Amino acid sequence: MRLFQNAGIYPAYLPRLRELTKGSTSFSEALDVFLADRFGACHHLQPIVDRREDAFFTNGDDPELQSRWASENGLSTRGGLDEILLSQIEQHRTEVFFNLDPLRHGRNFLRRLPGCVKHSVAWRAAPSGEADLGGYDVVVCNFPAIIRGYEAKGWRADYLSPGYDPVTDRFCDNPARPIDVVFVGGYSRHHRRRAFVLEAVARLAGRYRVAFHLDCSRLTRLAESPLGLLPPLSEHRRPSVIRAVAGRPVFGLELYEQLGRARIVLNGAVDMAGSDRGNMRCFETMGCGAVMVSDSGNYPEGMADGRTMFTYTDAFDAVRVIEEVLSSPDGGREVALRGARMVRERYDKAAQWQAFQRIVASL
Repeated sequence: MRLFQNAGIYPAYLPRLRELTKGSTSFSEALDVFLADRFGACHHLQPIVDRREDAFFTNGDDPELQSRWASENGLSTRGGLDEILLSQIEQHRTEVFFNLDPLRHGRNFLRRLPGCVKHSVAWRAAPSGEADLGGYDVVVCNFPAIIRGYEAKGWRADYLSPGYDPVTDRFCDNPARPIDVVFVGGYSRHHRRRAFVLEAVARLAGRYRVAFHLDCSRLTRLAESPLGLLPPLSEHRRPSVIRAVAGRPVFGLELYEQLGRARIVLNGAVDMAGSDRGNMRCFETMGCGAVMVSDSGNYPEGMADGRTMFTYTDAFDAVRVIEEVLSSPDGGREVALRGARMVRERYDKAAQWQAFQRIVASL
């Protein structure tokens, strides 16, 4: 199978990526730097991780990376990023196009795929609004309710889990964990339920070492500027207890480093996730050997409350669970180690790749 995997970049990650790749002189070098930094690595399939010759990876929305490829291959950049992506697919002689950024590439893009492409697969693990993903042969994710929603629209859908990143082994056995509670994630008007939990946990900072790394919305950043003193922006300011423990967002290996320094990693679904759970942070947290404390719901197999993780029902319960874990004789270490073993054995890259191949074979 000649695999082409396309992904996208969070805007907040771009400053770090530009700093990392500023010394790179080619598309290949810049891509090597990106892949080594592990951003989104839980979704990278085994052939990409192994850098097999029949597998190609790119971030189709990264103009700097894509322009390097275009320049090296004598292609004008005036046609835009879609033209570059299509040219990459054609030159690679792709058979299976796996797109992690399908909202950017709908039916019109798929109609233009080269004839060598036999199957198109989209990953989408969130409600998609009015977006039409029906042009893909199959849409995959690890949230059963979302899969059922896709099927109700007449789209073919299947279950595919993120995979354990073996690089997290570097951080798993770290005995020095100077941070009691870490949270890494977004903070915006789409995260109201999460915001209540974060505020309650932030109040523990007087007794425990608490650190939040928040990717805030543009509206929140404006609200906390001098302009934010004026209504209605002032309504979007974060509570002072959150601002007191909040630092800049972290990604890639820097994210792994923070997870590896934490005794507990707090996790929480966004308001639109329903009752299904299993976001990428679950796999990253367990892989890095921290205790995951996450909101109750339907988790992937092996993620079990009290055995490989802990769950809470609301903000007050989150505080209770965290205090119990931190005051226990081993600080939840045995649960953390069971979680690390579980993701390493159950969700490794080989299993993820086998599941993907099974899905493609069924098309």
